[in-house]
Amino acid sequence: MNNELIYVYCISSTPVTLDLGSIHEGLKCILFQGYYIIVKNVSPDEFSEENLKKKFADLSWIDKNARDHIRVISQIMKSSTVIPFKFGTIFKSEENLGKFISDYSDSLRENLINIEGKEEWSVKIYFDRKVLNEQIAEHSETVLNIEQQILESSPGKAFLLKKKKAELIEKEVEKLIKSCGQTCYDEFKNISELSRINNLLPKELTERNDDMILNVSFFIKKQRVADFVGTVDLLQGKFKNIGFDIDVSGPWPPFSFISIKERFCNN
Repeated sequence: MNNELIYVYCISSTPVTLDLGSIHEGLKCILFQGYYIIVKNVSPDEFSEENLKKKFADLSWIDKNARDHIRVISQIMKSSTVIPFKFGTIFKSEENLGKFISDYSDSLRENLINIEGKEEWSVKIYFDRKVLNEQIAEHSETVLNIEQQILESSPGKAFLLKKKKAELIEKEVEKLIKSCGQTCYDEFKNISELSRINNLLPKELTERNDDMILNVSFFIKKQRVADFVGTVDLLQGKFKNIGFDIDVSGPWPPFSFISIKERFCNN
């Protein structure tokens, strides 16, 4: 179809050796100015700017297609260094795509050099407040002393001491949360080339009962990934029993560490 649009997945500076058809139906590679661009032709009935906006209101459509987008890029990443494009990146024609490559060529090259030999990994840390409260109540000497005073006090004084105990436990929990988050962040950062702190996600998005305290993307040299995974295991063993859970996933397409700038953006 002459009016088909071009959906872009990613760009590489080296030939893609994988069978693209086995990854996703309709995938093809366009070579332009030394860049290998992984694309597919799509219908404007679904991917025109107007229709795409309508599709973005359909959460099930977004979930299915966004997952598919990441899957395609992740497969290609296994054999090539790639700059990933955001889900839903559309060009009207190969001419438009070529102009983009020309305008951003220097920045594309620089980014490909910067991401070579590195992987993006995601670290999310969660905490169970109930477990933390129990840990503080059972092991904090200060809290245990107040508990003993409550047992020995009159009802009126005991009421005030219980309030003080609850406030102390809350303060100790917050202190422990900050300590765990900072310790884990520092350990992972020491192994990484770069890091990016992301927004904390609410339970509606995580679909978990516990709360998120840290959400960070780390950029790690491939030869240090084993050290990273080993550090995850050590920290998980240290913090798991007191109410924390370290959720690690990767490698992901390096969205967090790509910055494309137009050649003449300062003019």
